[in-house]
This record gives sequence, structure tokens and C-alpha cells, in this order.
Amino acid sequence: MWDALGHVLPLAVAGLVSSVPLTATIVILLSPNARRSSIPYMIGWVAGIFVTTAVFSLLAQALPLSSHRQPQVAVGIVEIIIGLALVVLAFVQWRRRPREETTTEPRWLRAVRSFGPWTSLGFALALSLRPKALLLSAAVGLAIRGAYVPVSGAVVVITVYTVISTSAVIGLVVFALASPTRTQPQLERARIWITANSAIVTILVLVLVGVFILGNGISRLG
Repeated sequence: MWDALGHVLPLAVAGLVSSVPLTATIVILLSPNARRSSIPYMIGWVAGIFVTTAVFSLLAQALPLSSHRQPQVAVGIVEIIIGLALVVLAFVQWRRRPREETTTEPRWLRAVRSFGPWTSLGFALALSLRPKALLLSAAVGLAIRGAYVPVSGAVVVITVYTVISTSAVIGLVVFALASPTRTQPQLERARIWITANSAIVTILVLVLVGVFILGNGISRLG
């Protein structure tokens, strides 16, 4: 299990700094529906990450494994594919990045401001199905499979990944609802910064994590 956790922690950090769910969290917390919508959004985000990771972990069990001393070819090949996919996703994000700095909110964020509780819940669940989130969840499932983790250990690893990768959203919601007056100016500054810099941060994270997963995959082949 500890071997799996060592592979999963960098993936959890990559999920932690995902700009899209963080920005959506901040926008919801700054909206008139903050108290009604932020909790359902947080629940949806946590549940979505946990369920998708659990599903990929179950699917990964279908991959054949050799003995502990033999190369884990199947797991390694899939990890290489996922690592390359993340690097390609980073390249696509780089090509689509804004050519000039802007603090203007995208249209989808303006729509988020009007979300009610159920819409926020569904939106958070949908965010867990983004390509980056799915690739990270799949990588966690492969790490669990490659480390020969039993069911009880797999639940622990998935829970740790979920807690770490969603902790930024959880923290923002808890602190904002506990002290809305104090946190509102900080949330507004954070929103402006993320809007201006999210593309570069996302690209760097995707490249680093993609290379990390790619390296893991290659190491399993030899």
C-alpha cells in the first residue's frame, strides 16, 4: 500500500491545484447563492473524484500482472499512454492559451454565478469527468494495481487521494462560510489571479505529472 501511496501523492497534488474547480468554487462563494450552492458543489466534487477513481481502480484489476519480480508490462504500457496523453493535453492547453493577459471572466463562469444547489452539485460531478481528472483517476487505479494492493488498502489509497486532491475546494468552502466578510476580499483577489495565470499553471502541472507517470510506466517495463 505504501508503494501505491508514493505514486499517488504527486497525482493528488496535481488534482489539488486544478484551476477549473478552484475557480468555480471561488465564483460560487462570491455569488448571491453562496450558502445554498457551495456545500452541494463541494459534495459533488468530492463524490465525483472518489467514484471515478474507484471505478478506474476496479477497471485496472482486469490488467494482467506478472510476479513481483517480473516487469509489469500491461500496467506500464497503460501508464505510458496516460503520461503521453497528459503531455499532449498540456500542448493543447498551451496552443489555446490566451495570447494576452486578461482578467475578463469566461462565459461559463458568469453562468456559474447563478447556479442553485442542484445545478452546482451536477456541475461539480461533471467537472470530475474532465479529461485531466479522468487521466489522474486512471493513473491512481494503475498505481493501486501495480502495487498489488488488497481491497482494504485500495480504499485507503483512494480516500487519501480524494482528500488531498479536493482539500483546496473543501478548505475554501469551509473558511468562506465560517467567515464570509473576512474571506470575500481574498477570494476576489484569488479569482483575478487564477483568471490571469491559470493557463500557465495548468500547462506546467500537466507536463510535470505527465512526465512522472510516463517515467513510472517505463520503469515497469524493465
